[in-house]
Amino acid sequence: MSSIALEAISKQYDSAQPAVRDISLTVEAGSFTVLLGPSGCGKSTTLRMIAGLESPTGGRIRIDGRDVTGLPPRERRIAMVFQSYALFPHLSVRENILFGLKVRKEARATHAERLARTARLLGLESLLDRKPSQLSGGQQQRVALGRAVISEAPVCLMDEPLSNLDAQLRQEMRREIRALQQSLGITMIYVTHDQTEAMSMADQVVLMNGGRIEQHDTPDRLYGRPATEFAARFIGTPPMNLLDLDPATGRISGYGGNTCMTAPAGASRLGLRPEHIELTDEDTGLPGKVESIEYFGADSIVLCRFGSNSGVAVRSNGHYRACPGTPVNAVWRPAHQRFFDASGAALRPSAII
Repeated sequence: MSSIALEAISKQYDSAQPAVRDISLTVEAGSFTVLLGPSGCGKSTTLRMIAGLESPTGGRIRIDGRDVTGLPPRERRIAMVFQSYALFPHLSVRENILFGLKVRKEARATHAERLARTARLLGLESLLDRKPSQLSGGQQQRVALGRAVISEAPVCLMDEPLSNLDAQLRQEMRREIRALQQSLGITMIYVTHDQTEAMSMADQVVLMNGGRIEQHDTPDRLYGRPATEFAARFIGTPPMNLLDLDPATGRISGYGGNTCMTAPAGASRLGLRPEHIELTDEDTGLPGKVESIEYFGADSIVLCRFGSNSGVAVRSNGHYRACPGTPVNAVWRPAHQRFFDASGAALRPSAII
């Protein structure tokens, strides 16, 4: 197992906007770390710099304490799985998996044993003589994983490896990749824009935005205590509601009545997860009106208006039945409140009245 340390890494292309800006990050040996963020946030560029496929403009990269910033990929002791499977169509599964070992001229005496172990681990024993065109998407992905696993590198990098699969296959492969990482004990860095992959697989999530790290945390803290409005809105389906507050009163903007909270000094918005809001017919809490309802079987997402805040999502169990315009009252526990200032940074929760 190897740890990975990025020390003030930057990447500047010809444009004025840096692709990656002074990122410092430590990935513990044997951990599963996900680089998460929207397209263009710098996550794949960061991964490629770790792999040696891109050279950083500034900063250092260390793998297991060794400075590898100027080393080519073959000297970094890493394996990589790309978004495209990059399988050779004229080679069999067996030959595709062994290709890297042959190129690196590793001892042939070990090939058969390592191939058998890798094929057994990934359930490829019966497919070794097939060509990639005879495989399903999920099977091709396993072959790409096999090519990385057989190298026995202590670090494995994955760049959106599941984006070409359908939803059901992605779910199955998420479980398989996580189980594979844990069974091998390797250090894995995984790039994705899919928050479901990040939240369900990672020990640590590095949320990126605009070439910087927005928040580096465990999945539960990233969801429960977002450090910024960007993190609050990016994580969660539906995302956290952000309700505008009146700067003079600290209450919900556009509503003059009492609410169940007082905002801390400097608060600009109140954040509430949809599942933490409850709708009631009783004359208590925050009054509003139903705008629309989305039914998903196990639950419903009720979109409401409270004061000047429209499209506030509330998660309700089962099929919530109401017509648009129906009056409702919203209540929530004070412990679930999150406050953000005008810059979008999180504030500590206020005292409750």
